[in-house]
Amino acid sequence: MIFYDERTADALPKPWPDFLKEIDSAISRPVDLHCIGGFVLTASYGLPRSTGDLDYVQVIPQDAAAEIEDLAGLGSVIARKYRLFLQSVGIADLPDGYASRAQELQLGLSRLRLWVLEPYDLLLSKLPRNSPKDREDATYLIQKLELDFQTFYSRWQQEMAPWIANRGRHELTIQLWKEYFQK
Repeated sequence: MIFYDERTADALPKPWPDFLKEIDSAISRPVDLHCIGGFVLTASYGLPRSTGDLDYVQVIPQDAAAEIEDLAGLGSVIARKYRLFLQSVGIADLPDGYASRAQELQLGLSRLRLWVLEPYDLLLSKLPRNSPKDREDATYLIQKLELDFQTFYSRWQQEMAPWIANRGRHELTIQLWKEYFQK
């Protein structure tokens, strides 16, 4: 089963394509961003909700982080122009192997490469916060892609549970989310 919905820059909601193209032309060298959150749901999985930010957890090379923030972070010239911004997520709980499963969003950019979490990793990234929006996102993704609870739970046990704080609370959230897999 293929999970990833490969989209082009022109398929993204406006003004995202122009915003990303401007960043691409302004950065001094190739940069990879590992992206999470609502932008990934919209850009990769077709969630019909707009978002004004693109959350990322990693910049490669790491020493390009300041340039990315200066170019397109909150309050930057580009951000003000498009009313969109890039945002580094300081702390994110992600499965250990997420980077090996991330997929490049094919946008036709020359220097900026966006890597998105595959669906199970995206769900697991939303688990610790468990806000109403996160539960809506989980329901959408699970139902749209017909995700399997056993795969989700197995990845949780192997790649997150051993090191995550307050494991009991997260196990309760998983039991709540289990019903989303059964609809």
